[in-house]
Amino acid sequence: MKKIHIVALVAIAAIIAVLISMMGDLSTYETIASARQKQGQPVTVIAKLDRTVPNPIQYDPARNANFTAFYVVDSLGNKAKVEYHFEKPFDMEKSERIVLKGTMKGDIFEITRKDGILIKCPSKYKDDPKAAQNNLSRN
Repeated sequence: MKKIHIVALVAIAAIIAVLISMMGDLSTYETIASARQKQGQPVTVIAKLDRTVPNPIQYDPARNANFTAFYVVDSLGNKAKVEYHFEKPFDMEKSERIVLKGTMKGDIFEITRKDGILIKCPSKYKDDPKAAQNNLSRN
């Protein structure tokens, strides 16, 4: 075999290995009900903060700065308590949606990775189209 063929085969094998390793990161979004059926398995859930609970976010940095608990509800109305083992994300109260990556343990959704939560906040120009237009004209 020529050297170019060997290099091409190695390159193709490397590309296939990268694609296979990335397949593990491709995940579908689950509901809280389907996450409960997959106890202990990593899942991704899209939900929003459950504002019907009197105190939806429990965070006491004096007691434990690396623990936040809060309640969420998904689009089907299923509710769950979430335990996030890091400090409270900035502007969590203003969130429209929250993407959670973790595992369901009993009735609690547990997140043990720092990148296991993504807060989707509303646009600051949502209610003020003139501010958005002024910002665009300045740039």
